[in-house]
Amino acid sequence: MGKIKITQVKSTIDRSKRQKETVKALGLRRINQTVEHEATPQILGMVAKVSHLVSVEEV
Repeated sequence: MGKIKITQVKSTIDRSKRQKETVKALGLRRINQTVEHEATPQILGMVAKVSHLVSVEEV
């Protein structure tokens, strides 16, 4: 499994509690913050659920 960079590009204001918690679980706290994670099925599933709020690139 490779690594991916996840960057929050939109706010979680006016989003469902589930989406807010998913973004928080990914380790993102503010817009333009970037985190690196292993590309596991769990992480990829979380990214898919909030794909409209984040951008993803492979490292």
